[in-house]
Amino acid sequence: MSAKHFLQFKDFTRDEYEYLFARTRILKERLRRGELYRPLVGKTLAMIFEKTSTRTRVAFEAGMNQLGGHAMFLASKDTQLGRGEPIEDVARVIGRMCDIVMLRTYEQNIVDTFAAYSNAPVINALTNEYHPCQTLADIFTYIEHRGSIEGKTVAWIGDSNNISRTWMQASRIFNFKLKLASPKGYDMKVLDELDYSATFEQLRDPREAAEGADLVSTDVCVSMGYERESLQRRVDFLHYKVTTELMALAKPNAVFMHCLPAHRGEEVDPEVLDGPQSIVWDEAENRMHTQKALMEYLLLGRVNS
Repeated sequence: MSAKHFLQFKDFTRDEYEYLFARTRILKERLRRGELYRPLVGKTLAMIFEKTSTRTRVAFEAGMNQLGGHAMFLASKDTQLGRGEPIEDVARVIGRMCDIVMLRTYEQNIVDTFAAYSNAPVINALTNEYHPCQTLADIFTYIEHRGSIEGKTVAWIGDSNNISRTWMQASRIFNFKLKLASPKGYDMKVLDELDYSATFEQLRDPREAAEGADLVSTDVCVSMGYERESLQRRVDFLHYKVTTELMALAKPNAVFMHCLPAHRGEEVDPEVLDGPQSIVWDEAENRMHTQKALMEYLLLGRVNS
């Protein structure tokens, strides 16, 4: 039987996400109680990093250890991928030796190709195009604080990057409105075959996006891989900062999110990031809890324990 993978947010159904969120709540509460739950004893997670990370590595490694498994960190210099070995060959080998793989890399076609040749489930832990693990944690965090996200409005202020593109996929599944405000030249590029006209709106004015929003989110204006454009991007995104004034346009109970790391004073005011509407620290912690539920599901299917 072929392995199930998590490569884009659209790979799972609404029902599967509802299950994952329910399991996340259970696993999070068990950890809080200090209860030992180790269903993945004897299982090995290969963590392949061609792009560096703090939260992704800690969340996966700590999560796998808590579930009783072993997490193996592999930087690009530690594998033959960094020396030009075909992705197909690396996937065939690691997919036989390890039980599950997470890959944080560049182009989406790398993780897609790896999954096509791997016997083990593969998780996209970030590509240039998508970041499904981040949005998984983000939506769980919103539900945890405010209840269902269905019918709500999410304002994304800034770059149309891998995370906002994943939010766009999520909008179709959970039936919420995504309003993305970005400068000219940074419009969202739809990379799949789906129609997002009912749930996605491209805007220029960040105030228009934030008006009446239930959730306001942003990211750095210079994502990994775009460092050579940093000076131009900082100029282009100068008026796309999430300020206290912008948050005041959202609903009174709106929350603020940021995937981190954040540059205080650049894409977000310190008063917003560290303010009462910010739930970024719960959002960061929930990367671990949601990814534990994800790994359990990919390896064991639906469980009732």
